Amino acid sequence: MRFSVGNIAVFKSMLPLLVAMTLMGGVYLAVRWSTQQSDAVAVERQQQLIELVISKMQYSIAHDQESVTVWDDAVRKVSKEWDREWIDSNLGSWMHSYFRHDGAFVISPDRRPLYAFLVGEADEQNAFKNIAPEAMPLIAKLQKRLAVGDEAGISEQVLSIGESDLVRLGGRPAIVSVKPIVSDSGNIVQEPGGEFLHVAVRFLDGDFLTRLGEEYVFEDVRFSVVPNLGQERSYAPIVSSSGETIGYFSWLPFRPGADVAKATAPVLLVAAFCLFALTGVLSMILRKRSRRLQQSQAELNHLALHDPLTGLANRASFNQLLAGVVAASAADQTNALLYLDLDRFKQVNDTLGHPVGDRLMIEVAKRLRETAPAAAVISRIGGDEFTIVVEHSRQDEVENLCDSLIAAIRRPFEIDGQPVLIGLSIGVAVAKGNAADPVEITRKADIALYHAKTSGRNRYAIFGPHMDELIRTRRDLEQDLRAALEAGNQLEVFYQPVYSAASQEISSLEALIRWRHPNKGAIAPEVFVPLAETSGLIDRLGAFVLKEACSTAREFPDLDIAVNVSAVELGQRHYAAQVFSLLRQFGIEPSRLELEITETALLDEAGICEKNITALREFGVKFALDDFGTGFSSFGRLQRLEVDRIKIDRSFVQAFDQPDGGVAIVQSIVGVAHAKGLRTTAEGVETEEQSEILRNLGCDELQGFHLAKPMPKNSLRDLLGTERVQRTSS
Repeated sequence: MRFSVGNIAVFKSMLPLLVAMTLMGGVYLAVRWSTQQSDAVAVERQQQLIELVISKMQYSIAHDQESVTVWDDAVRKVSKEWDREWIDSNLGSWMHSYFRHDGAFVISPDRRPLYAFLVGEADEQNAFKNIAPEAMPLIAKLQKRLAVGDEAGISEQVLSIGESDLVRLGGRPAIVSVKPIVSDSGNIVQEPGGEFLHVAVRFLDGDFLTRLGEEYVFEDVRFSVVPNLGQERSYAPIVSSSGETIGYFSWLPFRPGADVAKATAPVLLVAAFCLFALTGVLSMILRKRSRRLQQSQAELNHLALHDPLTGLANRASFNQLLAGVVAASAADQTNALLYLDLDRFKQVNDTLGHPVGDRLMIEVAKRLRETAPAAAVISRIGGDEFTIVVEHSRQDEVENLCDSLIAAIRRPFEIDGQPVLIGLSIGVAVAKGNAADPVEITRKADIALYHAKTSGRNRYAIFGPHMDELIRTRRDLEQDLRAALEAGNQLEVFYQPVYSAASQEISSLEALIRWRHPNKGAIAPEVFVPLAETSGLIDRLGAFVLKEACSTAREFPDLDIAVNVSAVELGQRHYAAQVFSLLRQFGIEPSRLELEITETALLDEAGICEKNITALREFGVKFALDDFGTGFSSFGRLQRLEVDRIKIDRSFVQAFDQPDGGVAIVQSIVGVAHAKGLRTTAEGVETEEQSEILRNLGCDELQGFHLAKPMPKNSLRDLLGTERVQRTSS
């Protein structure tokens, strides 16, 4: 083909246009490819996020169930007492109002529905029929596992085995979770496989999809049995444990690339040279949105392994880190695990409020980071519990580190201009080589921490073989206390008279528990009462004392009687009813009974103690605040206390002979108490001089060894005289 000059000119004139078109085409293809890739990545991450949310929901529902199914009361109410109202309030409709579960069922060991609750279904039989085809296989599978003692999956976070699956109920996607109703204390013996079962149902449409869309920015989330809602939507299959697809979640996917390309299309048609700039902007926007998605996923992963308040590693992360350190250790490498627990943090948290407690916890974590070696791994594994893993550690270095940590935490913290004082106790376990067991290391550190706390707090203890023996001794003492409660002949209630300061006559009695062990002799209440609180025996011990006290009150009808009540006892929902029952049984006027409590009972976060106190006071029972002046911010709380009497702690009475001692303090307590209309009783009176001072200060009653020691009932009869006994009993 021959080209003329004209043709060549035309070609040259068109060359810039061809170049421009080529550039525009290249830019267009590049933009289209990048938008498609960005959209694909965004859709994939949204699908992964939905799968993660469903998995988390399955775990959450089972965890919600454990809060009510691992409970002695639940076992008794469904198996022996069958209290339908209680079951509905604790295992049934309450699960919907509190945890948003859509269904709750109690199943007998022979697989009969004893209780049924399903949103939108009033008939219980129909309610269970709606879920039976999907629930029964899970129930059968769980009963088989229970019968053979299968404990697979149980951990510190998972308290009982269970079965859960994704199913379709009446065309709706749902999670069905089955858990056994078991004893939390181990005191109730249950036949393996014969446990009552609790079934929870949570539908995955309706409000679940609404919350999913709002919390994770999904547009128009729907459920469908088959993916037939249009090609423009994205789908995530809902797959059961057997691999069956029960339906799909679909939504209008977030397509950052397509949105940006559509917005820039007019600009691309206007001028080619703008495409280069806009391509850069596009890339920047895409990268930013991709980073946001990546950041969201990274934040989810971070939250799974870190404490959200302090940013430290959490318990799950700690377990992985400790196992990794041990596995990577050389045969002669020594590692140390420090188990830390804050002293008095709960009092600060309850008294000053959780916001102050949270800020204090952040400051504690900061000091731990500043004090610990840079290579140490610090974790927060509980409310006020931390761990520190130190590699390549020598004992002298560990001891110096413990001293430094305790000193750092004991320095006052300043929050809102107010000094806050707490302490620190540390348990240490040292392990050598990679053959050590991480679980055993943690157990030893925990035992050492217990030893440090019982030695006076603000101390550290390094695990030694003798500590195992201490734990065994404590366990043996707990078993002996259980046996003593069963035997009934080792425990005895003593009575210490309380005298009127004005008339100097006995005005009331205080009941005090005593334990004479057949082999170990007398065991102090300071030893076995805290043991009863932590081992779940305080209810039985307190009931024994209260029953004996009521019997004595009936024998001496002109004397009131006081009984010490643990905050753990008062925190039981049934406590007020138990007191009412005993008073009626022995025919005792409620006003003759006085319950002595400490400030710990007034710091009950759940409010159960306060409800029991209110119910008992309305019934006529009186309350006294024991050991007043030794608690946290007692004077500040005195104006708000709902009690009838203040018992002044013996430490102030013993300080009368010291310069600027207890006289002024007692005078202030008596003045404030009388201004509020409260009576006062001074404890620990050991001399006549102390008695005279207390009378002059206006104290209403006196109690102490100078006046009378605690004595058994026979000695009390001798003290009061047989004539008085006969006269008052006639």
